[in-house]
Amino acid sequence: MKTTASRNLHDPATFERGIPHDLFEEMRLTPGLTWSPDYDGTRGFWSVTRYDDLVAVSRDTATYSSAEGHIQIYDIDEDALAARASMIDMDPPIHTRLRRLISSAFTPRHVQDYKAAIQLRVAACLDNLQAAGGGNWVDIVAKPIPIGVICDLMGVPEADHDYLIGLTDHLVAGTGSEPLEPNAYGNTTDLRLLPFNSPAAWAMSQYATDLANIRRADPADDLITKLITAEIDGEQLTTEEFANFFRLMIFAGNETTRSSMAHLARYLEQFPVAFEAVRSDRSLLPAVTDEVIRYSSAILYFRRTVMAPTVLSGTELAPGDKIVMWYSAANFDENQFPDPYAFRVDRPATSPHAAFGGGGAHFCLGASLARLEISELINEMLDRQLMFTSVGEPEFVESNFVNGIEHLEVTL
Repeated sequence: MKTTASRNLHDPATFERGIPHDLFEEMRLTPGLTWSPDYDGTRGFWSVTRYDDLVAVSRDTATYSSAEGHIQIYDIDEDALAARASMIDMDPPIHTRLRRLISSAFTPRHVQDYKAAIQLRVAACLDNLQAAGGGNWVDIVAKPIPIGVICDLMGVPEADHDYLIGLTDHLVAGTGSEPLEPNAYGNTTDLRLLPFNSPAAWAMSQYATDLANIRRADPADDLITKLITAEIDGEQLTTEEFANFFRLMIFAGNETTRSSMAHLARYLEQFPVAFEAVRSDRSLLPAVTDEVIRYSSAILYFRRTVMAPTVLSGTELAPGDKIVMWYSAANFDENQFPDPYAFRVDRPATSPHAAFGGGGAHFCLGASLARLEISELINEMLDRQLMFTSVGEPEFVESNFVNGIEHLEVTL
């Protein structure tokens, strides 16, 4: 007998105030997996909300596929799969070969080479915040830092950073409930063939193609040059493959860290004792950074498709079944994180969170970079002894995919 979720997880409105902790706790305590029925033309799915189950799915790409079906809840047509496909929509060995192209740039050792540049961006944004006496924390701090860092790595000119921020905002808007203007940015492609059903995906592909052509004529020491000249099995990436790769890097390297930084401002106000402990003992900085990442759970979920008959958590699954891994639920699993709703700087490193995935082939490539950006922001804020209060309620991004904040007004 299926146990049905008590609220509609298809609907972005379920997440209008952030993570629905009460719902996910109810689902974790219910034996087996929880079922969300068909909704508005989209097939139903099984929810994975417990940490151990999520890890099991993440590490078994043969049984739970990223390439079959789609990585988001909603269904797309078969002909759209190839058009949308980027590295996260693939399984090994193809995924492994693509990931290898850029993985060296994101190792913990190489990421440390970016530290000085990150510190400069953090300092500039906090200077702006202090000069204004406050303002929208998201626009002044959370948005510009991660987009600046990933654009530096990719080789995107500084003058284009705001444009790409706007495009990523418009990508996320595709996971909301409001229909998007199909011809925005001059798009002529059917929205069903575009990632997030957003015309911003088309615009970002056009931008990537133009920049790639510039790099072919004038190579530079950046990831764009590396990608357009790299070979996989003797062949270079096609124009479409490169554009999909670029879009993934800009979105994943920006949106997730931005969301965690947006929530950080709330945590500084809500949990002052924890941050005061870090101010006194900077050896706690890595721990508080991971607690920010766990608590914010910037990406709410990813979906997989069952490839063979199997049983997970006592629930029988059939080929074609949709499995949704709720990182935002697993990160508060009582069996993995004692007192999960407490914001603690003394959580043991032996209990890793799932915000970067549950391990396996799709573990977040940019985990080390995200940690460094967030830790440098915390460190600089503590050095400056910044204290502020929020004004009014935060405005959350309308999405059941990204746990983001669009507006958070603060006063120093």
